[in-house]
Amino acid sequence: MKWKWAWAALGSWMVLAGGCSRPEQARPDTAHVTVEGGGALPAALAGRWISRQDGWELDIEPDGRIASAVISLGRVRVVPGRTTTAPTRGETQAVFTPGPWMAYYVPGTRELTVKIVMDHVRIEMAGSILEGSSTDVFTGPVAPTNDTWQTQWTTFTRYTARTPDNVSHNLSSDPLNGEIRPLVFDRVVTSLP
Repeated sequence: MKWKWAWAALGSWMVLAGGCSRPEQARPDTAHVTVEGGGALPAALAGRWISRQDGWELDIEPDGRIASAVISLGRVRVVPGRTTTAPTRGETQAVFTPGPWMAYYVPGTRELTVKIVMDHVRIEMAGSILEGSSTDVFTGPVAPTNDTWQTQWTTFTRYTARTPDNVSHNLSSDPLNGEIRPLVFDRVVTSLP
């Protein structure tokens, strides 16, 4: 997978000192929730969902909105409606600007779908620059015990990496099919940040 190159590079160059967030423009409708047939997302699904395999974390509010996410690219916590900046080891900054996020739940099958859109990502590392956007979709059934979520993760990336000698490399996924793989999330019962 092309994006693994980017992730591996970031793993060695990002400093995960929590990052710092600064508000972008006010965007109140940046996280949407829909429940098939109406109603509300079951409150038992609220909490922090963690994939230990790829570093994703999703914080789901009791009303079903995604309060924040740790994205696997750089393992940086992002909040909908805000641009997040994080320092890199090279004393530069990585910038993560989210687009609209959504959650969709089907009560009859217990299937939960979460879509995380990153409108713009720019990361400088050792003279190279990774820049672009991505859409990540997680869909699958939540266990009856509400502690495990078996998903299919589909990622659509539109990234370009430019090296110090100004050579560009396209790291984008297939625009129609993306890249698909299974991913398991476990629910950790803690208070949200």
